[in-house]
Order: sequence, then C-alpha cells, then structure tokens
Amino acid sequence: MENETAWKNYDERDMACLDELCDRYKTFISACKTERECCAWSIMEAEGLGYQSLAAAIASGRTLAPGDKVWATSQGKALVLVHVGQRPLEEGMNILGAHIDSPRLDLKQNPLYEKDGLALLDTHYYGGIKKYQWVALPLALHGVVAKKDGTVQDICIGEDADDPVFCVTDLLPHLGQKQMEKKGSEVVEGEDLDVLCGNRPAAEAAPDAADTSADTSADAAPAASAAAKDPVKQYVLALLEEKYGITEADFLSAELEVVPAGAARDLGFDRSMVLGYGQDDRVCAYTSLVAQLALARHEEVPDKTAVCVLVDKEEIGSVGASGMESLFFENTIAEVMELAGEGGMLKMRRALAASAMLSSDVSAGVDPAYGGVFESKNSAYLGRGLVFNKYTGARGKSGSNDARAEYLARIRRVMEDAGVSFQTAELGRVDAGGGGTIAFIPARYGMDVIDSGVPVLSMHSPWEATSKADIFEAYKGYKAFLRGM
Repeated sequence: MENETAWKNYDERDMACLDELCDRYKTFISACKTERECCAWSIMEAEGLGYQSLAAAIASGRTLAPGDKVWATSQGKALVLVHVGQRPLEEGMNILGAHIDSPRLDLKQNPLYEKDGLALLDTHYYGGIKKYQWVALPLALHGVVAKKDGTVQDICIGEDADDPVFCVTDLLPHLGQKQMEKKGSEVVEGEDLDVLCGNRPAAEAAPDAADTSADTSADAAPAASAAAKDPVKQYVLALLEEKYGITEADFLSAELEVVPAGAARDLGFDRSMVLGYGQDDRVCAYTSLVAQLALARHEEVPDKTAVCVLVDKEEIGSVGASGMESLFFENTIAEVMELAGEGGMLKMRRALAASAMLSSDVSAGVDPAYGGVFESKNSAYLGRGLVFNKYTGARGKSGSNDARAEYLARIRRVMEDAGVSFQTAELGRVDAGGGGTIAFIPARYGMDVIDSGVPVLSMHSPWEATSKADIFEAYKGYKAFLRGM
C-alpha cells in the first residue's frame, strides 16, 4: 500500500496556512537551540493565550475547572502544558509528548586552555553524532553561567550578523592520508572536538618606573605570570569579564552548548523543505505545542483534558530531573488533579492508565543516496505526511514500545476523519540499526502510546532536512488527536 504525496491535496488556502506555519517554525528553531530557550519561548507563547503558572495556582489555593490552562516547568528545561477538559481527568487525557534536546557539543567544566598560540574550549559531545560532521563549520555558543551570588547570565554568541563565531578545526587533506584510512567513527576523536575561540595575546604592560600607582601587591604577580604563560587565554578571559562579568571559575557552574550558527532556511528551488539545526525533535515539539495552543487560540474547551509534554535528555536516555524518566510529569498531573478536586493516588493512576498519548518524535526519511538501509514498503517518505511508528527499537524490537492494534485503529479513524495525510513506517531495514523514543516510559502507566512524527533527512547531523508538507500534516494530526481521541 503506497501513500500519495500530501502536496496534491492542497488548495490556495491550505498553502497559505502551510507557509505561515512553517515560517513561524523556522523562527522558533532559529531562536531556540537549547532546552532552556525552547521552554522560555513556549511559556511566553502559552501565557499570551491565557496559560497560568501551576506553581502560582497551588500557592493561591485556586481550583481548576474545565477550560482552565496551566503550565509547569522542571529546572527551566522541561515543560508540561495542561488545558483542563470537560470530562473528569480520571477518565483519561489526550497527551502529546516530544523532546526539546538535540545532539550538540557541551563545554566541559574546565574548558578554556591555550596551546600553540591558540585559545580553545574543551567539549564533550552530547547524544549520538557523527563526530566528523562537526568540524570546519560555523558554531555558536548558547547557554547560561550561574554565578556564586545567585545571578544567572544568559549567553548567546554567534547568531547575530555582528557576532563572532567559533569552529572545530579539521586536518588539511594534504596531510590527512592516515586520517582518511580510519573508520568513520575514528576519523575525528571525541577529545579532538575542541572549539577554536582565540588567537590574540594579551598585551604585556610593563610598569612605568615613574608610575607610583603601579600595582606591586602579591595579587598582581600571579596575574602577570598567567598573562606571560598563556597570553591568548588571558585575553579571552579579559573579554569575557569585560562583556559578561564572567571569570574562569564561573565555568564550573555553567551550562554552555555549542551548536551550529545561523538560522533555518528554506531548502530547494521550490522552497518545499526546511534546512535547520535541531529538527530532531523540535519539529515535533513545535507542532505539538502549537496544536495544544490552538485550543486556547480558538477558545475551545476540549472534551478530554489536553496535555503537551516537552522534555529534556531524550538523546541520552531520558534521564535526570528534566527527562521523561523523572517524576516531573507524574507530579504535575497529581497537582492538577488535586486542584481539580480529583486528588488521590488511585485516581491519578486511573487517569494515567486511561490516557492516550502520541510520542511525538521524528522518523528516518527515505534518502535515495542510502536506499540500502531502508525497506521500501515500510519506510517514511518526505512529503507523504505524519508518520506513525508502531514500534521502534533494534535487534528484535528491543527497547521499543509496541502499540496495540486497537489503538492504531482508533488513530486511523481520527486521522482520516480530520483529512490528515499519514503514513506508517519502521526505522530502517531489520537489523540495519535502530533507535528509541520516550514512548516506553509513559506506557508503564498502562496508557496507549504510539510514536508519531515528521520524517527527517540527515538526522542528528548539524543541519537536518524536513518537508513543509509533513510539518503541516503533523500539526493537523496533533490537533485532531487532542480533539478527537
């Protein structure tokens, strides 16, 4: 059974809606390259449509009624949005869940050093990357520096036209014979992904003998010694302190992410695709978010409570306080049910078990350049709509949530009734590899969960490609799910 391209179904009105959605999406992924940035942007959008802080609702002792909308965050890196529906929460919720972390390079806690007249930042890569893809391209620095006095300094360097950028250097081909004989996983080693950030040395200021104000204290000697030993590093530190008030010790309490510099762009002569960083999984996070917010924008009160969950750490196993494995989601639902007059552990367990969820995550799009790793009848194609993966995993579906047939039948009905173009797929040929999502984690509650998302080319590379038609169909499909399940 072969699905037709979704492009054939669009009239002028559809194309206008598609273009508007994708223009806003490009703005989102260009501005939001970290989990913190995604959360802050999403909260701002939600509050503009009437969402209020769950923490504030708890503090004030207010009750929640159908139509009320609240948000909660974990460490500013994971977010839950809840739009209370008409039916009791105990009867279940419709949940969209996506992740907002993406593969990248993270600065180590002691990153800055000088060698051979160059200042560099030591990194540890995050998530599954092909390390050789991260050399010789412009990079930006995003994140925060938390200081001992409790202040937090936001950092974003490399995105504005007047900003400097950074890079990881590569070996010239003239001297790269041995490098090119290595396996792809070894062409660039993880410890070699150091970011070039300076070359200018600090000026050596000789004290004027006639200048009685020259600093002759004991503190001046170590500073002068450091400048003499590592003058390029010292100049970088001087710039950081002047512009941001950051000292070298402040790196110890910083979260700084190195990501590709530059905005998402239209791809192709026909502008039918998007090329941008972090589309795994922010393409599904964005479409899930705007589907959730569409209920508020149209002043709808959903039948069942609608929930959007945006989590961190999926690329490294969904661990930590902001990952799906944490109790953040469960605790948030417990608090919401308490304020809605449905408190109690048993009622919450019943609510979770009765819920339906789309684990909104991307799928591998068929790439004709690498057709050998795909099985054509059961693969996702760009332009053919929202993808449903009954199972993911690897080596006999290991690590997968395998959705039941009855749930797939309900999904088919909802999508077809809403006129959503969709397709089903596996993640490549059997034993060609595999991967996982957050789906198996909420499935522990007994709820129905299936993976769904947008097909992507060049997944986990610095620049990934998606079809605007699939982005549009994902948005339509997620809206239909929240309204119709």
